[in-house]
Amino acid sequence: MVPSEDHSHGPPIGAGFSGEGDGRNEQAEHKKNTMKTTTKNSVKARVQIEQSGTNTQDSLPRISIKERRKNRALPTEKVLNLLRTEAPRFWELSEVVGKWIWIQFGEKQPREVTSALSELGFHWNNTRQCWQHPCGTVKSFDPRREFGSYFAADQKPA
Repeated sequence: MVPSEDHSHGPPIGAGFSGEGDGRNEQAEHKKNTMKTTTKNSVKARVQIEQSGTNTQDSLPRISIKERRKNRALPTEKVLNLLRTEAPRFWELSEVVGKWIWIQFGEKQPREVTSALSELGFHWNNTRQCWQHPCGTVKSFDPRREFGSYFAADQKPA
């Protein structure tokens, strides 16, 4: 008996872009790379690699989670300045929407680009088909405060 493939985990990075293939190899590569220890690569170096096209599938870029968290907390103007100095191509495509920054591409981008955007603090919005940066406006949400709560055992039976 051959075990069936597990498709329960989410799509690979960049799955929202239009492109060919069913994503199975990308999912395996993504899962394999998330297991490895991350090292800090500068965004500038990744953008240079992306422009030169020298990076291969075997040496996928790694994301510094520490940098990503720090960058997600930056206000709009600081994110724009970071893009202007570290990734001018992204800065040229940046659209400020309220306090957020959106970046949209016409086609699927290489993993180096999506990794660089991720480390800069962007996340992919599949509904809007764009990369978004919250510019520090994300707040922790406690639904109990918003909607109230109770323990089921504390309620009297009907």
